[in-house]
Amino acid sequence: GGRRHIMERIAPLGPVYQAGTLSGNPLAMAAGLANLRLIQAEGFYETLQERTERLCAGLQRAADQAGVPMATVRAGAMFGFFFAERAARDYAEAAQADIEAFKRFFHACLQRGVYFAPSAYEAGFVSMAHTDEVIDQTIAVAAEAFAELAA
Repeated sequence: GGRRHIMERIAPLGPVYQAGTLSGNPLAMAAGLANLRLIQAEGFYETLQERTERLCAGLQRAADQAGVPMATVRAGAMFGFFFAERAARDYAEAAQADIEAFKRFFHACLQRGVYFAPSAYEAGFVSMAHTDEVIDQTIAVAAEAFAELAA
């Protein structure tokens, strides 16, 4: 339910189509409200950005130490990496990245319990659940995967 004048705008009565798996679900609403409270905490976004920077720097260092050409990119808590000499600036450069190396890296990490996005073109996201310990474990697993790629 909702106010009649608003609800009458929604299909099938009105022109606005609205759908969603969890639209109006009380549990989803409670989770959303709890999340809004969390992100208002002082330093939330700064901490998130620091963790993302730390993860990307660690991944880059591990790749460099293994001699694997890889470049990270990030914006806020979103990150990605390309198996190339430098970070892609556009689609044409991204398409030149070594997709087979990405696949091998992805599966080597997955076998060790670390799950990155399964597409070389898909972004990853750091959350507040990614503690320093989790980031350290991720970097250690990535270092093993890079060593496997270099062998």
